[in-house]
Amino acid sequence: MNTRIGRKVRLSGRFGLAVLAVAALAASAFAQTVDLGMGSFANESGPILMAVDAAMVNQSIGNPYAMFVLFMGVGDKKGTVSVAAKDIVMVYKGQEIHMPSLSDLRKNYGGEIRDLDFYGRLGKEGIISSWIKFYDFPDPDNFFPPLTLSSNLALTEGHMTAFRGFMTPLYFKNPGFAKGDKLTIKVRDAKNPAVTGECEVVLD
Repeated sequence: MNTRIGRKVRLSGRFGLAVLAVAALAASAFAQTVDLGMGSFANESGPILMAVDAAMVNQSIGNPYAMFVLFMGVGDKKGTVSVAAKDIVMVYKGQEIHMPSLSDLRKNYGGEIRDLDFYGRLGKEGIISSWIKFYDFPDPDNFFPPLTLSSNLALTEGHMTAFRGFMTPLYFKNPGFAKGDKLTIKVRDAKNPAVTGECEVVLD
């Protein structure tokens, strides 16, 4: 065999193996998220456990703002994690999108009461089949409370420890969602950015 051709074959083979390795890692990362059905997904492989209910987005995919419901917990039951609203991002088509502030959402949207009422009537069989059934979510306060006379406090951070989790609506400006789109919601600890969690979502 011509040595130059042989070298190209060997390099090509190595490149192919590298591509396969990267693809395998990507597939492995995606496989860590479990599709629970009914628009719900969960990933408990990282230090921050996550479950995302996208049923409301699926039902109103054309809304100017998309509401997901996020559940978080800690993998290390001896540890404590705090996640700030400003550190939650949605990765969609390669772009990182941050949530709006509560004041901006109320000014530009104002549909929070309707969204929560509609979400309350949707089935929860998918989301409650995940790890969240073993955790308590006692704190009614969250990142986006509706503006009512008896509304809960608006938090800037959610705190989790042991089997005490945190649940909150998430809002993102709709970037042009369509059925079948894939996105990833990522979070990190406010004090230690190395402590992270992420969950893949497929809109249906």
